[in-house]
Amino acid sequence: MMESNKSSQAYPMKGGDGVSSYTNNSSYQKSLAEVVMSLIGEAIANKLDVQSFVGGHPFLIADLGCSIGPNTFIAVKNIINSVQLKYQTLKIIPTPEFQVFFNDHASNDFNTLFKTLPSDKHYYAAGVPGSFYARLFPRSSFHLIYSSFALHWLSKVPDEVMEKGSPAWNKGRVHYGGAEEEVVMAYKQQYERDMHGFLNARAEEVVCGGLVVVLVPGRPNEVPHSKCIGNVLFEILGCCLLEMAKEVPLQLNKYRLFTNN
Repeated sequence: MMESNKSSQAYPMKGGDGVSSYTNNSSYQKSLAEVVMSLIGEAIANKLDVQSFVGGHPFLIADLGCSIGPNTFIAVKNIINSVQLKYQTLKIIPTPEFQVFFNDHASNDFNTLFKTLPSDKHYYAAGVPGSFYARLFPRSSFHLIYSSFALHWLSKVPDEVMEKGSPAWNKGRVHYGGAEEEVVMAYKQQYERDMHGFLNARAEEVVCGGLVVVLVPGRPNEVPHSKCIGNVLFEILGCCLLEMAKEVPLQLNKYRLFTNN
C-alpha cells in the first residue's frame, strides 16, 4: 500500500537562477559533497553488491532532497562513474543503463532542474515529488539512494515549541540553539520520528545488496548546541528576523500618521 506524509511541511529552496537562488548560493554544500566523494566511491566499491542484481535491468539511483542543481548533477555523475568502475573491475558485461530519479517537495522548482540537465549525461532522468520521510518508490526497486544536506531539515516544526502554554515553547526563537532543554528535547524527538520514517521507507525501497548514502551536518558530542557554528548562525538570523518583525508596526504607525495628516 502506498504511504503518504500529509503532516510534512514544504519549504523548498529558492528556485530559478537569480542572485538569491539556491543555484547561486550552494557552493558550501557543493564543496563538502565533493570532499566526501572519494568516501562514497569506496563505499560503492566495498559495499554495493552488484553481483546480486538481476542482469538486463537498469540500475536505479535516487537523489532525495535534490533541490534544483547543479550540485545534484555533480553527485550523480560521480556515483555513476563509481558504479561503472565496479562493474568493469568485476568484469560484469554489459554495464547496465542508468535511470536517476530526482526527488524533492512538489513545490520544488523542477522546471529549472530539468532545464539545466547536463547535455552529456549518461542516464535517463525523472522527477519524483514528495516528502522523503515516507515511501516514494515501489518495494525493492532501487539500487542506490543518495541524500546530501537534506535530512537535517525536519518534516515539521514540533507542535509543542509553538504552544505558549507548553514547557517547550520556544519564546519566539527560530532555532533551538541557546534554548531551554525542553525545547531541545522537542526537536530531538521530532528528528527521531523523522529518521525512523526515513530509514523504514528506504529499507523497503532498496534492493538486497543495494546502498543508501546520506550526508548530514553534525557536531562533536562535547560541543554544546549553543556553541555549534551552525546553531550560532541560526541564532543570529533569528535575531535579525525578530528585529525586522518589530520594525513592521513602527512603519505602519508612521504610515497611519502620514495618511491622517
